[in-house]
Amino acid sequence: MMVYHVPEDLTAMPVRSFLKLMGISSTHWKKVKFSGTFQCNGERISHPALLSVSGGDVISWELEETSDILPEDLPLDIRYEDEGLLIVNKPGGQLVHPTNREFTGTLANAVLGYYARQGIRTAFHPVHRLDRNTTGLLLIAKQPHLHHQLSPKGRKTFCREYLAIIPGVLTPPSGTINAPIARDPASIICRCVSPAGQDAVTHYETLRVSDSMSLLKLRLETGRTHQIRVHLAYLGHPLIGDDLYGGTREQIERQALHAFRLSFVHPLTGKHVSVTAKLPEDMNRILTNF
Repeated sequence: MMVYHVPEDLTAMPVRSFLKLMGISSTHWKKVKFSGTFQCNGERISHPALLSVSGGDVISWELEETSDILPEDLPLDIRYEDEGLLIVNKPGGQLVHPTNREFTGTLANAVLGYYARQGIRTAFHPVHRLDRNTTGLLLIAKQPHLHHQLSPKGRKTFCREYLAIIPGVLTPPSGTINAPIARDPASIICRCVSPAGQDAVTHYETLRVSDSMSLLKLRLETGRTHQIRVHLAYLGHPLIGDDLYGGTREQIERQALHAFRLSFVHPLTGKHVSVTAKLPEDMNRILTNF
């Protein structure tokens, strides 16, 4: 169920005007007003288009969505949940979304299985993606309009921070990588830095250094496919374990990359939310050598 709390200081206005301020599109509003589930302060409203709301009102509705993804009873590490959003800590080796060749065992299957057990009737709406072998936090919207609010075209409205382990030391130890990324014409999988690519900006900070490795904190300003992996390889320091971009797998069987923090302004409450997840064991083992 979708729930909105009208701010106490809001002057009375048509409910459509209020929801427009909240980012509800005209198309979504049509579905809401004809759903037969619209409520204001717990009372069913037959004609929502005629309703005005004032400060302190609570409005809600429920739209059932269908999905062709198979719900499965799989482990799911939930780090945050409310009526509109879900944040899970994804393990390494798991796809976020099914493919034509692999349609079970993904995070989407696990989330929809959880929804089914909880009686939540919605589809899978990941706000961003993580590579199969990248671990960490993934933000999921329970309603499509929240998904669109959090991931508008272009720059993201939420902050994603990662921990990564690379060989060697970056100079300078902190900075910004501003290098456009495009598909590698020699590969159907790889990306590369190219003047013809889309803008891509990664901010980095060196946290720890040993004789042969560095632990980095990185923040994405844009969200291109393989962005951190491509940018670090471009600097000559591919992620440890990332053999796709020139890294070695002697110490870890995947790229040493973990999405450890998500921060954003909640689209329903306006409050700041920040969620963290500790490093997984395989990356911690590498750090014991620092």
